[in-house]
Amino acid sequence: MTATTTRTVSAEEADLRLDRWFRRHHPALTQGALQKMLRTGQIRLDGKKAEANTRLSPGQEIRVPPMPDAPAPRAEKPVSDRDAAMLERLVIHRDDAVIALDKPHGLAVQGGPGIARNLDAMLDALRFGSDERPRLVHRLDRDTSGVLLLARTATAASKLAAAFRGRDAEKTYWAVVVGNPTPLAGHIDQPLAKQAGPHGERVAPAEDGEGTRAYTDFRTLDSARGHAAWLELTPHTGRTHQLRVHCASALKCPIVGDGKYGGSAAHLEDLPNLLHLHARAIAVPHPDGGRLEVSAPLPPHMDETFAFLGFDRPKTPKPRRVR
Repeated sequence: MTATTTRTVSAEEADLRLDRWFRRHHPALTQGALQKMLRTGQIRLDGKKAEANTRLSPGQEIRVPPMPDAPAPRAEKPVSDRDAAMLERLVIHRDDAVIALDKPHGLAVQGGPGIARNLDAMLDALRFGSDERPRLVHRLDRDTSGVLLLARTATAASKLAAAFRGRDAEKTYWAVVVGNPTPLAGHIDQPLAKQAGPHGERVAPAEDGEGTRAYTDFRTLDSARGHAAWLELTPHTGRTHQLRVHCASALKCPIVGDGKYGGSAAHLEDLPNLLHLHARAIAVPHPDGGRLEVSAPLPPHMDETFAFLGFDRPKTPKPRRVR
């Protein structure tokens, strides 16, 4: 066990949640033990009791009671040369603070049950000479392709995370859906709730006013004789599977290849049976000033679908930082 100490919040830790600060500095501390220490006042922020979700400011002092010793670190599995080369090919923008990747369909962002190969476990391959390992600041589903941002420093991670949390990041998705939505453009305001099921957790429209609010703007960019449509989706909240549920439930137009939420209706003959959801673009305040705008080209299976349906495939603009 360690002794009681007082730690000062650094500039790089600004806006970090108190519980995440402890998770970063004391990984052996369980969430239950942390909550007990907060509840009993063993942990104090500037001499006062605090909640786990309290946001930190530089210069604040944290009273840290005796902590359990950290376990011996596990040896990290080295990234193979093949995976390292693959990840470097995915980079569509890199500067001193941010890396933008064009994440392919099928690559999990983080590990989980049955997921051994994931981006988070391979981030050492994207150091590019930096002493710091890149950090994830947001997520994409394994079967969703497109723009994924990484922070190259702790300061950049804090600022980018705050931008995503505060809705300062503008995200644009493209999807191919079955049928045509009516109307062709509009706004979806449909609360969502997580549900446990025999095949794992899923999300469904909330009933009786429960659930978490989720809203999405949509507009139809093209259609193919009423059989399928190309939609632009702009989420204003970041709920799990929000776009997939909104398309299948609110619009009654499931995303092509989304059997989880669209069932058999999500599969169209002659089209690849893969999820047709693509994070086309992100515009976000750059940690060093200005605004970063990054777009990703269509993944191969959606490019094939666009060609088959006769959709005009626009060029992908180069990333740019607007000052």
